[in-house]
Amino acid sequence: MRNKTPVYVTCVAIAALVWGTINYVVAPEVRAGGVDDVLILCGLAITAEALSYLLPKAATGSISFIPYFAAAIIAPNWTSVLSVVAVKTLVEAWRRKAPIKAVLNVSAYALMQLVAITVYTGFGGVALRELERMSLTQVTRLTGMQALIAFALAMITNNLLVHGAIAIDSGRPMRSLMRENQRPIAGLDVLAVPLIFVFAWVYTAYGPVAAAALWVPILGLRQVHRTNLELEQTNEELLELMVKSLEARDPYTSGHSRRVQHYSSIIARAIGLSEKQIEHISRAALLHDVGKIYDKYAAVLSKQDKLTPEEWAIIQDHPTDGANLVSTMTRLRDIVPAIKHHHENWDGTGYPDGLAGERIPIASRIIRFADTIDAMTTERPYRAPLTETQVRAEVIRCRASQFDPEIADNLLSSPLWTALFTSPSVAVSPARPAVSLLRRTPNAGKIASAQIKGA
Repeated sequence: MRNKTPVYVTCVAIAALVWGTINYVVAPEVRAGGVDDVLILCGLAITAEALSYLLPKAATGSISFIPYFAAAIIAPNWTSVLSVVAVKTLVEAWRRKAPIKAVLNVSAYALMQLVAITVYTGFGGVALRELERMSLTQVTRLTGMQALIAFALAMITNNLLVHGAIAIDSGRPMRSLMRENQRPIAGLDVLAVPLIFVFAWVYTAYGPVAAAALWVPILGLRQVHRTNLELEQTNEELLELMVKSLEARDPYTSGHSRRVQHYSSIIARAIGLSEKQIEHISRAALLHDVGKIYDKYAAVLSKQDKLTPEEWAIIQDHPTDGANLVSTMTRLRDIVPAIKHHHENWDGTGYPDGLAGERIPIASRIIRFADTIDAMTTERPYRAPLTETQVRAEVIRCRASQFDPEIADNLLSSPLWTALFTSPSVAVSPARPAVSLLRRTPNAGKIASAQIKGA
């Protein structure tokens, strides 16, 4: 996939160059004072570029687009595009970005500015400098809607271009990447769209000093948002640390929690749950086995032989222990039931509470599927991973006993069923005898119901 990245970046750069040239040829003349306006606004943008923040999956965020877009409607011509290119080039050089990343970022911003200018003028918007004597209400009536549409489409363009490159480079779906990166800043973007228009009007009506004064509290709001975003990222990293600590205790199941998280997301999507529900289930799935981090499980997890009844009783405590541990974290209390009941069976024969049917949280029912599928598709000392056909047969056999029959039917008939067996992110890894993943029975070496009952 990465071999395609340079081709993609080259195409983006050529598109920016061609479009920028056309923009210059069509309207080469610049209004008196327009260059000064653009330079001042780009100077303000530099302060935002210096205070950029990291987003997940190698993306970077900043509010530099506010003065950039303001320049696009104050001076909607090639000078604002050229100034954005110059500023972004200097910023990328200062950050010592790899050439391919620098070219992508500069080109994406150039296209973003070109989209804003083209859409704004195409819908009849005029340079705000020509309306500088009008009130905000008057200016809004004349050009407000054109500006909002231009800003929104330009932001969408930039996001698509950047995340397209990340998707090609990482091999991950662009939709998933955009959801991860845009969710934390969606509120800021919605707020910023009308704010850009007000900021541009203040600049034209009251001058650069007034705009600079307004820019200071805008930067302050951005700092608050950055702090909140960093806190959220720290929380996510702490969750990953908890999982890594668990897997370090039981290296034979390394990767299990992440695979279960991945499978759970696929299953939730296959049965038509919302993105918010999928995110909830994904987080619960990542932490479903966190209770095993306690010392009392160390000897059981490292044991190579069959578990005794006493040891089996210990291992059955891990859903409750995990739920109790996670309940100490305020932001995660909503996933406590999902963790506690991920070993309940549809027919009521599971643990810890023997819940049955729809009394089992839907998140737990989905994690039950994912946990079991990982157990079946993981290599064991006594058998190879089960094939897709064998897994399907086991799911059908345990439908309405271990598994929710409706989820089973929807999953088996969904096009996403095959994604459980084709994703590169869930590569099979060898594991020891099934102490932590599979339920122990006297016939543990056979392909029987014991082998699809994750512990």
